[in-house]
Amino acid sequence: MMVEDYKITSFCSIKDNKVIVDNKVLYVHEEQGTVKEFTKAIYKSLGIKYPKFYKMDTLCKLGFLATEALLRNAEKPDNQTALVLSNRSSSLATDRIHQESIANKEDYFPSPAVFVYTLPNIVLGEISIRHQFKGENAFFVSEQFDAKLLTDYSRLLLDTNKASNVICGWVNLDSNKYDVFLAIISRKGNTILTEEQLNKLYHT
Repeated sequence: MMVEDYKITSFCSIKDNKVIVDNKVLYVHEEQGTVKEFTKAIYKSLGIKYPKFYKMDTLCKLGFLATEALLRNAEKPDNQTALVLSNRSSSLATDRIHQESIANKEDYFPSPAVFVYTLPNIVLGEISIRHQFKGENAFFVSEQFDAKLLTDYSRLLLDTNKASNVICGWVNLDSNKYDVFLAIISRKGNTILTEEQLNKLYHT
């Protein structure tokens, strides 16, 4: 049985105050500040008009913005695109905010707007709604970026025709520390998908 060579069609990273797509710097944030301020600046620099962005928690904003940057100049994937994301900290940043809101019994006031983001897979939903993706969604929590897991799972979805394309990667946020890497996996492109290649691009 022949193993089909899938491709890494495009990739994006958000780290160290930069947004990089296919090794080209798309945006640099010169000011020192919070990750919340950084995401707002990226949103404005990309010229996005999507009011719901401002209601998202920061983890969702990072995943949303990486997807926007990734698809900015790419051929738009069809609605059978799957999303396979992972991180180390789950939704810990928002969990802390929610915990603070319920910790004081005398001032008990949990926010429904915060509570809805206390699961990391909500970022999948936000991206899917924005781009009308109806393919499979999966969110894994692992100690570190796991190129083997992402490669194998993406291959499985494509091999079994569960998806026409896969957007996979890592969207991690803990306090003010963030690390984001996304890649489009499909049958188009010049870079063959391998665990080693995906890992190399993540560490670029």
